[in-house]
Amino acid sequence: MQFNYLLMHSTLPSLVIAIDGHSSTGKSSFARAIASELGYVYIDSGAMYRAITLFSMRERIIIDELVDETKLEEAIDSVMISFVKNIKSGKNEMFLNLENVEEEIRGIKVSEKVSIVSKIGFVRKKMVAYQRKMGENKSVVMDGRDIGTVVFPNAEIKIFMTADPLIRAERRFKELQENNVETSLHEIEHNILERDFIDQNRAESPLRKAEDAVVLDNSYISIEEQMQWFKDLIFKRYNYQMQ
Repeated sequence: MQFNYLLMHSTLPSLVIAIDGHSSTGKSSFARAIASELGYVYIDSGAMYRAITLFSMRERIIIDELVDETKLEEAIDSVMISFVKNIKSGKNEMFLNLENVEEEIRGIKVSEKVSIVSKIGFVRKKMVAYQRKMGENKSVVMDGRDIGTVVFPNAEIKIFMTADPLIRAERRFKELQENNVETSLHEIEHNILERDFIDQNRAESPLRKAEDAVVLDNSYISIEEQMQWFKDLIFKRYNYQMQ
């Protein structure tokens, strides 16, 4: 009987995997690694909000810390965002109106403004519609702030990632240094704490752990250890042994 049970559950069903959590917890790296292991599509929902933010900055819809919401709402339907796979790296890159902006949206200037754009109701409504369309065929891994609570509340696997704020700041600082972006650890930590506050207190789709999500605190574990944690989770739930 045990042999038949294992035989029946030897194939992993098509899943929607939702990964939420605080900024700079490595959600994208983790989600990308999972997608690669399972042969799933990876969607970086945060990149979509960053692209809208970059557009708003370029069009002077954002002045200092204020967003001209009327102007943005009038313009948002003309904004075309898409993910295009880089043949060399194998990674999806963000295109804004046919321009590759993958590198620019990761900079500190966009990071400082993205929370004030992503909290706007009509922006989130637009992005959620895009995200649901992308995931309607399942076999997808998506990370963000409200994937398991709003975008895919019925996702089969929900993970909430967190880590110590200082550790997150140190990771982000190292990443920016490697990309020759000038900033300071203090500035990054301030930005992370500010984004946490805005994300958790916005009226529209605030950052929350879904009731059925499992928590992964990766303050002191490597990406390899995180992947082993995920493999154990898959085996426990679906009796499926990942390679």
